Amino acid sequence: MELKDMKLRDMRKALDSKQISAKELAEGYFDNIKKYDGEIKSYITVTEELAYEQAQKAQDIIDKGEAKPLTGIPVAVKDNICTKGVKTTCASKILENFIPPYDATVMEKLNAQNIVMLGKTSMDEFAMGGSTQTSAFAKTVNPYNKGCVPGGSSGGSAAAVSARLAPIALGTDTGGSIRQPASFCGVTGIKPTYSRVSRYGLVAFASSLDQIGAIGLDAHDCGILLNAICGFDIHDGTSAREAVPDFTSTIGESMKGVKIALPKEYFAEGIDADVRETVMQAAEQYKAMGAELIECSMPSLKYAVSCYYLLACAEAASNLSRYDGIKYGHRTSRDCDSYEELIVRSRSEGFGDEVKRRILLGNYCLSSGYYDAYYRKALALRQLVRKEYNDIFEKCDIILTPTAPTVAYSPEKTADPVSMYQADICTVTVNIAGLPAISTTCGYDKNGMPIGMSLIGKKFREQDIIKAADAFEQGFTPVLPKM
Repeated sequence: MELKDMKLRDMRKALDSKQISAKELAEGYFDNIKKYDGEIKSYITVTEELAYEQAQKAQDIIDKGEAKPLTGIPVAVKDNICTKGVKTTCASKILENFIPPYDATVMEKLNAQNIVMLGKTSMDEFAMGGSTQTSAFAKTVNPYNKGCVPGGSSGGSAAAVSARLAPIALGTDTGGSIRQPASFCGVTGIKPTYSRVSRYGLVAFASSLDQIGAIGLDAHDCGILLNAICGFDIHDGTSAREAVPDFTSTIGESMKGVKIALPKEYFAEGIDADVRETVMQAAEQYKAMGAELIECSMPSLKYAVSCYYLLACAEAASNLSRYDGIKYGHRTSRDCDSYEELIVRSRSEGFGDEVKRRILLGNYCLSSGYYDAYYRKALALRQLVRKEYNDIFEKCDIILTPTAPTVAYSPEKTADPVSMYQADICTVTVNIAGLPAISTTCGYDKNGMPIGMSLIGKKFREQDIIKAADAFEQGFTPVLPKM
């Protein structure tokens, strides 16, 4: 079986039945990386030597018959998740040579299952962006059209899975950063409920919004990875003491009687006609499966982008204040006459334009005289968004929306920051409310570019959206990128 056809459960069977070894499986992906990633640029750091060491350990466990679900499975990791002894750059010059002395909790959990880490994937700098073009090291392209962006900020992870340079990858989602690149690259990505996965060891962007999740070839694979990384963590003060079910346990159950809401604002002006039509066709397919479609409204959507960027930038300004050129990270080589000048030069050299823009916006809205006018109003809007979701979920089980208002676009669009921010309209409310959501491909536009739809679930009900996404995927034939 070729790598392009292998899902995680196929790999598990092949490894356990000795049809393939853990090393041979890893070699297949490294061969693809060497062949294609020079153009795709999905990785910042490739960890081939480490991977073969891990593959040998995994094989010993497999030979003993003690394999866990991910033992010997190759995994790519977004480069804002700390990996002990392996560079974690956040795609920023300020962390260009940073090597963490510890593993993030998600990596501890995955290493306990003896995964094989292929490398660290590219991203927008400090996860700030929707294109992976703000990366200081690898400006990733879309495998379906190399003249288009892969989305972001988890664009490297999405492109790697799409191009078969990894079977599964970790991503992070602050305002759509797993779901939007999954949509653009024709793969599946899930953002779990906030607090479901520990953020310990995740380099913080906006602490009340960030969440680690999975990008894979389908919903079932995402569920398998999610099973491994979820759970309470004493090191994360926001981690939920919530029981972790088998997220794949409801896959295959009937969709009959499931109530799916369609908020009219998500299908209004600003959504491309191809996207709107394709997602509505997917809704009709759910109806044919026995689901009930319910029209609803979410009036707060028109304020969502403003609310999100005020909250996210305020938290980013606070979180990024630690990068001062003294404790760790980039330090200017120029002579400085004062402590203040050292900090200014180090940060000016180390941060890119988008990060600087968000720090400025965050400090502005938190400053004296503007806190009440901006930040406090954003907090109030957050409560309104949560209330509207709660009201909708009193009448339905799942909400269906487009993942993004357009398909993948050319890098030139990224020159307009306001336009880029507005493009997050379909995803940010999920993070504001802390809900789980999954994006999967539901069709292609006239140019063959993938179109994604998102399924939003109730808090801690990831299994509901995984089941629904899988039900659609079973009747959908994906078109692979031409590499």
